[in-house]
Amino acid sequence: MTGRPAPAVLPASLRVWLGLITVLAALVVVVLGVLYAGHGESGRVDRWIIQPTADSVRPPWRNVALATDFLGEPVGAAMLVVAAVTGCLLLRWPRAAVLVVVGVGMTVGTARLLKPLVGRTIHGDGNLSYPSGHTAFLTALALVVALLATGRLGLGRTAGTLLVLAAALVAGAAMGWAQVALGAHYPTDVLGGWCTALAVVPTTAWLVDRMADRLADRAAGRPAGRRERR
Repeated sequence: MTGRPAPAVLPASLRVWLGLITVLAALVVVVLGVLYAGHGESGRVDRWIIQPTADSVRPPWRNVALATDFLGEPVGAAMLVVAAVTGCLLLRWPRAAVLVVVGVGMTVGTARLLKPLVGRTIHGDGNLSYPSGHTAFLTALALVVALLATGRLGLGRTAGTLLVLAAALVAGAAMGWAQVALGAHYPTDVLGGWCTALAVVPTTAWLVDRMADRLADRAAGRPAGRRERR
């Protein structure tokens, strides 16, 4: 034991900006959920972007969409999560491994809870669509990896924020495109899934840090809340 504090999974330099983004993302999720509650067809914004129920891609792009979609399916998602957790453990960063599992799990769980509450459907009453769980998953995983990279590399507020947002945007756009192209979701479902990840992951990272610090302080016999955070 060296007594050195474990690095935070939510870098201190990003807390304020990500806190604001979390609030805005949660607001978007709620507003879209209220607007499209109980709907079974595309809205005006959806139709302005694309007709989501149309098969809008053909090979080879359809194969790309299917491959991307696989990453959000149980087998593909499990492979990505196991790879991320393994990387964290190889780096001897158990707190990061916890964030991968809990952050992604909480995001997917939130998306699943919202679907029956909103009740929006696509291709029939049995297909709940809002928010997109696939988009929420891949965005959440990208957010977690970007947060961990920011802390590991010691990036400042500007560089760290840009990295986190860029990772979320690329992952969300890729999976969102696949879901809309395959006719599995409306564009606003994708936006809802993306914002769900933005709302849940930073909050989960903050909670993981607090719980881990409390456990470490208790084990070391230190008063809670007296730790200096890098």
